[in-house]
Amino acid sequence: MSERKIINDPVFGFINIPKGLLYDVITHPIVQRLTRIKQLGLSSVVYPGAQHTRFQHSLGAFYLMSEALTHLGAKGNDISEKEAEAVKAAILLHDIGHGPFSHVLENTLVHGISHEEISLMMMERMNKDLGGRLDLAIQIFKDEYTKRYLHQLVSGQLDMDRLDYLRRDSFYTGVTEGNIGSARIIKMLDIKDDHLVVEAKGIYSIENFLTARRLMYWQVYLHKTSVAYEKMLISSLLRAKELASKGNILFASPALHFFLYNDVSGEDFRKSREYLDNYLLLDDNDIWTSLKVWCNHPDIVLSTLSKGMINRNIFKVEIHTKPIDESYCKSIKEKICNHYHISMDEANYFIATPSIEKNMYDPADDSIEIIYNDGSIKNIAEASDMLNISLLSKKIKKYYLCFQRL
Repeated sequence: MSERKIINDPVFGFINIPKGLLYDVITHPIVQRLTRIKQLGLSSVVYPGAQHTRFQHSLGAFYLMSEALTHLGAKGNDISEKEAEAVKAAILLHDIGHGPFSHVLENTLVHGISHEEISLMMMERMNKDLGGRLDLAIQIFKDEYTKRYLHQLVSGQLDMDRLDYLRRDSFYTGVTEGNIGSARIIKMLDIKDDHLVVEAKGIYSIENFLTARRLMYWQVYLHKTSVAYEKMLISSLLRAKELASKGNILFASPALHFFLYNDVSGEDFRKSREYLDNYLLLDDNDIWTSLKVWCNHPDIVLSTLSKGMINRNIFKVEIHTKPIDESYCKSIKEKICNHYHISMDEANYFIATPSIEKNMYDPADDSIEIIYNDGSIKNIAEASDMLNISLLSKKIKKYYLCFQRL
């Protein structure tokens, strides 16, 4: 029997999976579920190439973690085999709590619990299946292990999650500006006082990383068409949930049926096993299959929204710099009421006014530290001459108005 498995990845080439715990993690059903969940949710509506999965992203982050540990070890940082294995397991598992279409479920079918908390519940369950072999990985994931920098590699400003998704999402969307020099950033990493630092000669790669991140957010992740498409999906699921609460019979897979016909809170998840059982059965396919069937539902709101999702008839979007005027929204709603012969309440499903606020670098979050040859350390905001980091740490707010085209 071979000692390892090799996976060919279009972004990084060959990825080695050693036999043992890491192989058992990758082949576990909870991790395999990620092969049925797209990494970028509905972004393929704008970038048709964005068909890659959360599983591919987890493998890429695992590959980068292996590289980072090799380079850190070569610089004399003492990382034991057990720690290396645990931090690789932690990065493989960092996204397992995601539901279909990323954060859509958190806003509609499940309340009062984040995907991070669900991730932890899944890890605990896997840990039982694997006989407690994930104890250390979970400790690192929760930032409860003595070597704090191991957690930073899993979740921090320069974690392997970000380094992979920027490279990978740039590759699959074709948005080349997002392509960061992940290999160079990893080569420049070091540890000082239990904190991840970047060698001074890597400063331009960090500047490029922060700029690329800003660009990918506004051009890909928060693209106005993707935002509008996501709002349509949220409206469809909320309408389905409302109809279910009134006793209407709706087509749905057993797992989706469970979330449509029950009010699910974080408390339920923490108390009863069946909530996580059903959540584990949900993936993108449950939603798409239901939307296809709902296209023919007698409820005009649900069928119109579902047809819009299936046939790419997306909400129209306007972006404003200040909050949307109430009377303007009301006039749009009145037109929708008249067009579909529905009530004002029902018209609410056809309009959304999200505001999105984002900054690309928050020093309070976990600052990026630059280390010089003399051992002195400066924050990237002080160290960077070319880039005005204060601009990147400034919050940008945009107001979106998404509504049904008539």
